[in-house]
Amino acid sequence: MDNTRIGTSEAAPYLAFAEELAEAVRPLALSYFRTPLDIISKLDESPVTIADRTIEATLRAMIEARFPEHGILGEEMGAKPGNRFTWVIDPIDGTKSFITGFPLFGTLISLVRDDVPFCGLIDIPATGERWTGAPGMCLFQRQQVHTSACEMLKDARFYTTSPDMFTGDEAAKFERLSRSARLRRFGGDCYLYGLLASGHVDIVLETGLQPYDYMALVPVVRGAGGCITDWEGNQLTIHAQGRVLASASPKLHDEALALINR
Repeated sequence: MDNTRIGTSEAAPYLAFAEELAEAVRPLALSYFRTPLDIISKLDESPVTIADRTIEATLRAMIEARFPEHGILGEEMGAKPGNRFTWVIDPIDGTKSFITGFPLFGTLISLVRDDVPFCGLIDIPATGERWTGAPGMCLFQRQQVHTSACEMLKDARFYTTSPDMFTGDEAAKFERLSRSARLRRFGGDCYLYGLLASGHVDIVLETGLQPYDYMALVPVVRGAGGCITDWEGNQLTIHAQGRVLASASPKLHDEALALINR
């Protein structure tokens, strides 16, 4: 029996609901985009706007109405305990992009089962693009996509959201890895992982992420045939430390891990 097919079938109703959620809040995000906003600095000094909070409140209300027994973890309003299932949501991933009018911000919605990502999506409101992922499957605009066949770092297209996120020893690891790639580019937040799933980017390295930043990325990248782990090669769970490496192929991923941890 094909366990991948079982996983995909089991995820289908949850993924359909995640798409309902994304459809409901996409107009909200666009209604605030490129308009004057009150920007508040959170305790971690990252900006938050009324758009983040309005979108998260809408997502939470819809989840609680459909699955009252499920937990919820959101960037703005914290955790609501539940059963073995938890919805992890980031209303606007890339708030700095959002408040500066850069269109590649996204909404991240994932369902975590027993602390491990099960299915999820990356929705990009300004471009109308969406990636959905579940075991053995990644769809872009409802068409199956796959990561590239890149297996060597010297041939790879490298991305990160910003080199400023790396400091100290992490900065040295970032330089060592990114300078070994064929090209490196910056900017994009969650959009980068969608591009990787579609075969346009080969490797992404980031640090300092929270569960709501990376949970939805895992089923998308893995469903497209890619690898995504922490910097030690461990599976990403809700308790991971937020150092993320995503690669197009297992061989490329192993090379990148070896170079990071040299």
